[in-house]
Amino acid sequence: MKNVLVIGASGQIARWVIAMLAGREDVKLTLFLRDANKLQDPVPANAAVIEGDALEPRDLVRAMVGQDIVYANLAGAIDEQTDRIIGAMHAAGPSRLIFVNSLGIYDEIPGKFGEWNHREIGQYLPPYRRSADLIEASDLDYTIVRAAWLSDHVEVDYETTGRHAPFRGTEVSRKSVAALIVRIIETPGWLSRDNVGVNKPGSDGDKPAFM
Repeated sequence: MKNVLVIGASGQIARWVIAMLAGREDVKLTLFLRDANKLQDPVPANAAVIEGDALEPRDLVRAMVGQDIVYANLAGAIDEQTDRIIGAMHAAGPSRLIFVNSLGIYDEIPGKFGEWNHREIGQYLPPYRRSADLIEASDLDYTIVRAAWLSDHVEVDYETTGRHAPFRGTEVSRKSVAALIVRIIETPGWLSRDNVGVNKPGSDGDKPAFM
């Protein structure tokens, strides 16, 4: 039995992850979010809900006790939330962390798409870079997932790039990112202490096709 804490459980990628793991006898989910009313889908039989704030250490520690894997999918003050999550994991015991970040935090996107991406979201990326730096400097067993621009296509089609490799592609479906996360949950040793970009193969271009 794997005990998995989902921080930011109302997010669109998280909803796919929860749906993919719903009803499984080998996984127990804990869904952590500020407001349980934001859960749009029924709570699976193998899941419990905890309301809390990812900036509040006491809430995080309470949710993390007994967990094996922490999966975080957040926005906003992501560097501050990362710091609180790392501290809570040290206090509560779990060491396996899956954290969704953003493409572009290392200026790793080549060509015109890299220029376009920087114009569109470059000003918002410094907290995401600080988040990744905090995780990499920790002693946690982490996987950082730097997702391309997200689409709502109902498909699983992805590839990954390494921490120091040029980012490939421009987009990826939320369901694909969720499938990657589920695979890590199923095989926690995969992508251990790794930092990967994820994109849809063949989606290269000057910008995502849906923009």
